[in-house]
Amino acid sequence: MSASRDRKIPRVTPVAEGPLLVEGPAEIVLPDGSVILCERPVVALCTCRRTLRAPFCDTSHRSRPRATRAARSNATDAAASGPAEESGPS
Repeated sequence: MSASRDRKIPRVTPVAEGPLLVEGPAEIVLPDGSVILCERPVVALCTCRRTLRAPFCDTSHRSRPRATRAARSNATDAAASGPAEESGPS
C-alpha cells in the first residue's frame, strides 16, 4: 500500500451559518505557507471571516447572523430605489 492509501480520508462538514468542521488530526496550511498541526478530534474553520483567530472559528458568527442572499438582494434593491415615499392625507 502507498502512503496516500494509509491516510484516513478527512471528513469535512459544513455547518449552516457556521464553520467547516474538519475531523482531525489535520494539517492547516496558512496563506503564508506555514503549517499548523491540529491534533484535536474536530477542527472548526471559519467561513464568515469575523473570527479573530483565523483560520479557526471563534464563534463570532453567533453575534451577528449573516444576511441570506435574498435579504442582501432586497436590501440592495431598496437602497437602489431610493427613500420610500409616504402616502397619506396631506
